[in-house]
Amino acid sequence: MPLQLTTGEASATGPRSENQDALRVVTPAPALAASKGHLLALADGVSQCADGGLAARATLQALALDYYATPETWPVAQSLDRLLLAHNRWLQAAGGGQPLLTTLTALVLRGRRFTIAHVGDCRAYRWHAGKLQRLTSEHVWEQEGMQHVLKRALGLDQHLVMDYLDGDLQVGESFLLISDGIWAVLNDSIIRSILEAEPEPQAAADALVGAAHRAGSQDNASALLVRIDALPESSLADALARLQQWPLPPRLRDGQTFEGWQVERLLGESRQSLLYRVRDGQGRPWLLKTLTPALAEDPHTQQALLLEEWFLRRVAGRSFPEVHGLAQRQHLYFVMREYAGQTLAARLEEQGPLPLADWLALARSLLRALGQLHRRNILHRDIKPENLLVGADGELRLLDFGLAYCPGLSEDEAHSLPGTPSYIAPEAFAGQPPDERQDLFGAGVTLYRLLTGHYPYGEVEAFQQPPNRAPTPASRYRPDLPAWLDEILQKALANNPAQRFETTEEWLLALDQGERRAQDLPARPLLEREPLKFWRGLALVSLLVNLGLLVLLVP
Repeated sequence: MPLQLTTGEASATGPRSENQDALRVVTPAPALAASKGHLLALADGVSQCADGGLAARATLQALALDYYATPETWPVAQSLDRLLLAHNRWLQAAGGGQPLLTTLTALVLRGRRFTIAHVGDCRAYRWHAGKLQRLTSEHVWEQEGMQHVLKRALGLDQHLVMDYLDGDLQVGESFLLISDGIWAVLNDSIIRSILEAEPEPQAAADALVGAAHRAGSQDNASALLVRIDALPESSLADALARLQQWPLPPRLRDGQTFEGWQVERLLGESRQSLLYRVRDGQGRPWLLKTLTPALAEDPHTQQALLLEEWFLRRVAGRSFPEVHGLAQRQHLYFVMREYAGQTLAARLEEQGPLPLADWLALARSLLRALGQLHRRNILHRDIKPENLLVGADGELRLLDFGLAYCPGLSEDEAHSLPGTPSYIAPEAFAGQPPDERQDLFGAGVTLYRLLTGHYPYGEVEAFQQPPNRAPTPASRYRPDLPAWLDEILQKALANNPAQRFETTEEWLLALDQGERRAQDLPARPLLEREPLKFWRGLALVSLLVNLGLLVLLVP
């Protein structure tokens, strides 16, 4: 079941010559509603500026268009903040030397949560079970006689500061947005009595606006009321499954044609999934991923497959597999491009640990790819050599998004441990929710293993607790490792997440700075860099000298 709402909105000019209030309710398509939510907003243009009505209307127009253009994986507050900061600069530049000012209170209802963005002197209330709760505060000066002078508004200052609030939704509750033309003359007690008397949102909005002007309001009066009639499924995966109810394909045979794809052969099979090599109409190779027929009645795994495709579509780039558009589809599967190359697990098995120069280049590629994911608010949660492919084109690609997680959209079972135990951060074993540092820990274990052939904490089994100690220094297995690089790996693999790198950018900066410092320092003596080679060489020279003396002494 999707999120179901009933809304009501009303606005009246009153004794003023122009209505400078603006209201907006946006109900997007179902797929976008699942990821971005429903948007409701009220803006009150400041009459003392160049054109308050224009500022209010332009703000809601920008909000309605630009919010839904931000990445679907971004948190609501991040999306709103980015676009409102940009719009604030536009308001400052568009006034022709005079400010374009407006207040704004916006409400986004996504999934089972709400987010409010607020600046200025409109108000947001929560109304439920006979209780009226004010959710916002006015940004006005508190001095006597200045209570209606704004100290924060869109277009007022170069640096916009918004208030944000979020929380869980409840069935039957309502959210009310009103301009100061209402609350300045109707106190909370009167507002409560009107909401009690008018249970339907449209009737309540009309009653609030009418009561404000009858009470003597000299300003525009606007009200927007939304009631939560039903809450949706608990996660984005649930919503995707509801929107796209496809049956699983039958087990495919070599050489058969399936929905326009020529099946070449089955490449891999696990307990959950099947991976086929297929070719399109032009003979180009692709990989078709679906579930085993035994999971035809398992909604959880079906949701996971839909979510994996959804994530891959939203991280398009050279570091990730390309997903086919699939205009026509009648079964549950997705198709991604096949790349010639070798996984780093296979390379480690065949060639052993990487040379230092190759390893440094790989580390930077991995961190840049992971940074792209994190900037889209996506966690991979299964970084390991088996999921990293070096293509024939030289590109490093992250594979297998089956465990990917988006905070705010995905749901995770409490104390679940998705991923391979040896690559899972210690705090995850203690039940901490997923975050970027856990991904960075997995990257650290991966890079450590590719450099040394060993695990920093030893191989960890699913039933074990990770050891509570410092990781084994990589230099124990790689004497050629520079000290600065050894320190970076120790930090990346710290048992305490607070001691690790916070972001991929911080880790990349440490690599760059360490390399520059190493180049500026004079070369270390051979005894420090390669003690074993030094003493072996010294012993060989000593032996040769002694043999020479022996030859000279023999008559």
